[in-house]
Amino acid sequence: MEEEQAHKDEMPRQMHPSILQVIEQKKNIRQKLAGIKHKIGIYSAKGGVGKTTVAVNTAYTLRNMGYKVGLLDADIDCPNVALFLGISGTFSDEYPLKPYEKDGIKVLSTAMYVDDEKKPIIWRGPLVGKMVREFLENAQWGELDYLIIDLSPGTSDAPLSIIQLLDLDGFVLVTTPQRIASVNTIRSGMMAKRLGVAVLGVVENMSRGTPTGAKQVADALGCDVLGTISLDEKLGELSDANKIPVNEDGKIREEFISILKRITG
Repeated sequence: MEEEQAHKDEMPRQMHPSILQVIEQKKNIRQKLAGIKHKIGIYSAKGGVGKTTVAVNTAYTLRNMGYKVGLLDADIDCPNVALFLGISGTFSDEYPLKPYEKDGIKVLSTAMYVDDEKKPIIWRGPLVGKMVREFLENAQWGELDYLIIDLSPGTSDAPLSIIQLLDLDGFVLVTTPQRIASVNTIRSGMMAKRLGVAVLGVVENMSRGTPTGAKQVADALGCDVLGTISLDEKLGELSDANKIPVNEDGKIREEFISILKRITG
């Protein structure tokens, strides 16, 4: 029995095929995205905190600072980036996928491949994960300084696929002053850290001044408060009118510049 066990211990252990597949996909994606210098996810496990608002205005602030920028809507079944940017109509799904260029920013979203923005995208997890891989592995992103990724809320398929497949610089977490938002944002940060992805810091949206929610998240995760975005009706009004708040309002612009200087510095 001892000799048999010793023989088993000496036998080479084979890696599970699913793990090998992920490793191969990650390698292919790394090669395809070699022209992108930095990849940053905008994330929170809580919906409704303003991730898309932060992602869109982050992309435009970076562009205004002179960087080449891409914006990926990784909220596959509930995409909002195209709505924010006023991008309508369906686009060619021929390979390789070609991001739509809006104001010099390259954009991809599942909303660009459905013929009705109100039509629900009812997909199970494997299809969601597959679409994320398509956007990473089979799209012509070209040379970029930053790829900003607007993630879906929660801790399941889309964010997990991004973490597994992409060499991220890290996540910017978004919360609000509400305690329930802070608790859920902490969950998303814990998931990122458990899977070995850096948390670059936390932004408090709809803030009334002192970043109470962001501080709770930062203290729990050991990261920085990057800044606050004030509770301001203009932000929603401009977004609803397909106008970019950082291009239209000086106060909002300065808030995002302050946040982005901390991230890029």
